[in-house]
Amino acid sequence: MQKKIYILLLLIFFIRCGTLKFSSDPIVVNNQNKGKEKIDEGEKKNWFLLDLNKDSIPGMSVKKAKEELLKNNKGSSVIVAVIDSGVDIEHSLISESTWVNKKEIPNNNIDDDKNGYVDDINGWNFLGKSDKENMEYLRLIRKTSKNDSLFNIYKTEIEEVKNTSNQRIERGKDLIKKYTKYDSIIRSVLNKDSYSLNDAEKINFKTLDVLDAIDFLKFFKKNSLSIERLEGAIKYYNNRLKYHINLDFEGRSIVGDDPNDINDTNYGNPNVIGPNKDSADHGTHVSGIILSIYDNVKIMTLRAVPDGDEYDKDVALAIRYAANNGAKIINTSFGKSYSPQSNWVYDAIKYAAKKDVLIINASGNDSENINPGLNKTFPNDEINGKEIANNMINVGASTYMYSEDLPAYFTNFGSINVDLFAPGYQIYSSIPNNKYDFNSGTSMAAPSVSGVAAIIRSFYPKLKAPAIKKILLDSGIPMYNSLNNPGSQEVVSPENLSKSGKIVNLYNALILASTTK
Repeated sequence: MQKKIYILLLLIFFIRCGTLKFSSDPIVVNNQNKGKEKIDEGEKKNWFLLDLNKDSIPGMSVKKAKEELLKNNKGSSVIVAVIDSGVDIEHSLISESTWVNKKEIPNNNIDDDKNGYVDDINGWNFLGKSDKENMEYLRLIRKTSKNDSLFNIYKTEIEEVKNTSNQRIERGKDLIKKYTKYDSIIRSVLNKDSYSLNDAEKINFKTLDVLDAIDFLKFFKKNSLSIERLEGAIKYYNNRLKYHINLDFEGRSIVGDDPNDINDTNYGNPNVIGPNKDSADHGTHVSGIILSIYDNVKIMTLRAVPDGDEYDKDVALAIRYAANNGAKIINTSFGKSYSPQSNWVYDAIKYAAKKDVLIINASGNDSENINPGLNKTFPNDEINGKEIANNMINVGASTYMYSEDLPAYFTNFGSINVDLFAPGYQIYSSIPNNKYDFNSGTSMAAPSVSGVAAIIRSFYPKLKAPAIKKILLDSGIPMYNSLNNPGSQEVVSPENLSKSGKIVNLYNALILASTTK
């Protein structure tokens, strides 16, 4: 009798997870009509989950899909590998959704599952105790003769970063100084320590100083600025000068391996948070986005991205680790302009393809066209214009404005090398120590797609990675008909910015997946 009940439950499970069919019509939008001109306060934290037709905000229709399609249906759990700076797996949002290697016995200093990694309970830290790192072009210039034409290219890169960093440090300091001044003026007039912008605007007698203060505070709010955020930016650009482009700094020796030997794999440790929890902010934010979209996910953390440029060896081994240990999706929210051992990463991508692993990759934040023959960013899935595998999706970042401003001003683009766009502007997600904050970047757009892909893999586990890639590209909603080209004043069509000309959409992806064999 118990056996019959078990078989019946198993049949119900497969019916619910494997053959979910939808009779609903896909979302159709008129890309001639603009969305909201201004987003409401209550929508800022979850705009990427909303629906263009219902909410006038170009989110991914996650809320609509869950309410109207998925309802109470439950799919199978999906392992998503996050190759990043580390993840705060103690965060309340993430702790219960952290991947656990059940074949490994914790803290016994034995490689129980014989996968080459000792005590890898939640993933692996390929950086060990290392935190800061040089940029790749700085590492390369050390090995390059001054007579080599590449030397001046690397030198120019270093000088540009130096100049930009100094400018932004001064800009940050200036904004903090102005905020302190104008905040003091408003507090003095209102005679209270805390106030809202609305309070300031209600001041009856407005002197020139008060008017200047209100204008500045409006600018501050519009750009989501804060003293904490500006101080963080100043710290970041100081780190660029102190570590990223400093020829006197070297951050790898503490790891204890040879980064130029792909066969030297006995390095790193199982501490996936890393030596400094605050340095895991990027990976924690990325993981939170995935879990905000779908919580039936296990996050496998692979720490391979330092504060600086990652090593090709670490990226290649992290991809292989994920593929070998059950991940069905790998999120790669990082990138660099030079990749001296790119063949190692290409081989790893092809290895992941053979294991049916889908890789979701951030296209980069340089406002550049990354089509073949133009601006290179690594990792990527093409060599000399030819795609090496069909398991990688390159993602551009979109905003909450369904208008000419839909592409984020910073996003890379390309009609060949960027597949689609996804929300990546002012995304609210987890950061270390049980906190939350807004961040922007294609680093946020990639996990938006990873979360959607995880739902498709969960409910349609028989679909292969290339099929899911095609579904996501085909089922997106069209971008607004005319778009500001990132990094220029040119107005272009959606097809100029990505292969699909679309924004990923869960509702439509589920409908298409349900009819795909």
